[in-house]
Amino acid sequence: MQSQHPYLAGRFQALAHRGGWLTAEDRPRENTWYAFAQAIAEGYRYLETDVHATADGQLVAFHDSGLGRVTDASGPVNSKTLAELAHVRVGGSDPIASMEELLAEFTTTFFNIDLKDDASVLLLPPLLAKLKAENRVCVASFSTRRLRQFRALAPNVLTATSPVEVAWYGFGFGLRRRPLGSGAVLQVPARVFADKVTLVRKDVIAAAHAAGRAVHVWTVDDRAEMERLLDLGVDGIVSNEIGVLKKVLIDRDLWEG
Repeated sequence: MQSQHPYLAGRFQALAHRGGWLTAEDRPRENTWYAFAQAIAEGYRYLETDVHATADGQLVAFHDSGLGRVTDASGPVNSKTLAELAHVRVGGSDPIASMEELLAEFTTTFFNIDLKDDASVLLLPPLLAKLKAENRVCVASFSTRRLRQFRALAPNVLTATSPVEVAWYGFGFGLRRRPLGSGAVLQVPARVFADKVTLVRKDVIAAAHAAGRAVHVWTVDDRAEMERLLDLGVDGIVSNEIGVLKKVLIDRDLWEG
């Protein structure tokens, strides 16, 4: 599927999940400058990341609401200022990256940004406008409410489908002939309900394409599963295993790095 929007203009969108990794040693360094720079050096043009707001109204690339899982600090992200977070280390070595720095530095890179808290909904639109980055992001959220609010604040920014829209495509069957919502990209896991129910199917992809929507699948690290999804006709894959995904796409002449 092709689109006139710059974000979707290529033949295939290969997205490095939180920057991804090439070796097991790099796995703890998610959502860091190092991870993103490494993916770009590998030729990746699309980076998947998450945003949380700090106590002083800045946005950082960070997945969890709390610092404990991946850093040497503890407590909620939103309880710290950006200056305080500058002393925190991810995976024992890397500083937490600010979203403004990433967008300003990697100016030819596309970002898939997951809104992780309510404050980020308000902070992201002016940041994108300030950096003139509206055409190189796709904004997603597991919250339908957050996505609805973001779309109202930034109507010209590409967004992924909301959870309600995903359910419409996956299980609406006859109803999904009528387009629902304004998400341009159906971003979904291959399976739902503890992996017991297949969500990415030929009928779902066909319905999304008929409505002019691309289909991206997350988070796929197994080569055989990548091959299966490509055979079905998906338009993008989100992966941690950026080396594996690159090889698969090169073999299929879909790599555009």
